[in-house]
Amino acid sequence: MPAPVRPQPLLFAFLAVHVLDRGIAVASQSVVDVLGRAGVAEHAARTTLSRMARRDLLARHRRGRRVYVGLTERSTAVLRDGNARVYGPLDEPWDGAWTLLRFTVPEARRRDRRALQSRLRWAGFGQIDGLWLSPREVDVAALLGGEPDGLRAFRSRALAPTTDEQLVRDAFDLDALAARYRAFAQRWRDRPSPGADPLAEQMLLNADWLELRAADPRLPLRYLPGGWPAVDTAAVFARVDRVLRGPAARAAAGLDAISASGR
Repeated sequence: MPAPVRPQPLLFAFLAVHVLDRGIAVASQSVVDVLGRAGVAEHAARTTLSRMARRDLLARHRRGRRVYVGLTERSTAVLRDGNARVYGPLDEPWDGAWTLLRFTVPEARRRDRRALQSRLRWAGFGQIDGLWLSPREVDVAALLGGEPDGLRAFRSRALAPTTDEQLVRDAFDLDALAARYRAFAQRWRDRPSPGADPLAEQMLLNADWLELRAADPRLPLRYLPGGWPAVDTAAVFARVDRVLRGPAARAAAGLDAISASGR
């Protein structure tokens, strides 16, 4: 079975496939029902809707006594970024330069430090002795927002005797990442099972895959160990996604929805 998934990632998975760029808002009761199909209790689903609305991730539209939820500019950007992770290539062109960051966050701001580290890992950074590095060119100001104390950012290349392979091994936990890819393939290789709810399975699949892709720093494949499992695992995801897409779309088409433009 897939690893347990919180309601919000499941809802993001639903919105990314069935709401993004469609100009619609879906009845909140229908959203609660959709999440229920994936095992989310009604109270947890409604709490998630309220929390996301407060965080400007959902826009509420009232029609008579019914409330519909649609996307905001913020959630649209989040979903497009997520879709780029879900459906993007495993290997991307690389010019050989690393983005390097060094900064300090005082112990008294421990929560800020954890939040900053989470953003860096989402953006594909690894760490060596306090130095954060990524193989991609990064908009540091947009990523970090308010500058941490003593921030220094620059682009650099490895010089002999240091190699890119060494930097990859030292900064990123490849064994743990490979294990996660193998576990995903094991969970989904024989799915969907006969009689499974296609919409629920699709949400679970996409949320599970996005969580894995978010943890992947998307390093150049040529510097990863031979037989890197992400390649075969991506094929498993693509097959299950292809099987589920049509039936899930038909199930979603029956949900109560309106135009988000108000017309």
